[in-house]
Amino acid sequence: MALELYYHPLSSYCWKALIALYETGAEFEPILLDLSNPEHDALLRRLWPPRKFPVLRDVARDMVVPESSTIVEYLAQHYPGPTDLCLSGDPDRARQTRLRDRFLDLYIHNSMQKVSDDALRPEGVKDPHGVAAARTAMRTALEALDPQLEDRTWMMGDVFTLADCSAAPALFYSDRIIPMAGFANISAYLERLKARPSFARVLKEAEPWFQYVPF
Repeated sequence: MALELYYHPLSSYCWKALIALYETGAEFEPILLDLSNPEHDALLRRLWPPRKFPVLRDVARDMVVPESSTIVEYLAQHYPGPTDLCLSGDPDRARQTRLRDRFLDLYIHNSMQKVSDDALRPEGVKDPHGVAAARTAMRTALEALDPQLEDRTWMMGDVFTLADCSAAPALFYSDRIIPMAGFANISAYLERLKARPSFARVLKEAEPWFQYVPF
């Protein structure tokens, strides 16, 4: 098989790549990594020294593609499906799509992960000030995002894009920290995301692992 995805089924950034793979319909081999396994850790280190997943390996093109946003753009370019995930035909909207992707990752997704990571820390080494700052950053971003989704089906309008691949995992997990019910437009949008076949499939595959979510 041409494509291999090195991932973990609970990783929110891996979900972002999986959604794109399911949207494009590209065939791939999922390779689950457990970084507590020294062999898996060494494998990921060889593929991408920062040891962050997801990592996509394109065997046919002899390419290793790390980082979720880059993976989505790579798939849109080399394995396009029926949906133009990066709006490649419109440079201005493509730039706006990348901006929304960055906004979601930097201010919502990463803040959510800060809270998640802290929940896994043992007592005595937790970071309450950092968690409080992350919650504030997340709420600020959600307050800014909510009015932008009024009268929109997807993040960029009527077309499902890279920005929605980013939003789905970020908002799904953030809902456990700051309930999206407090943001009417985001709440409705999240329900549409969960009903989208690509994301519904990701969630179904992750169900057996949800017992390990720390928050």
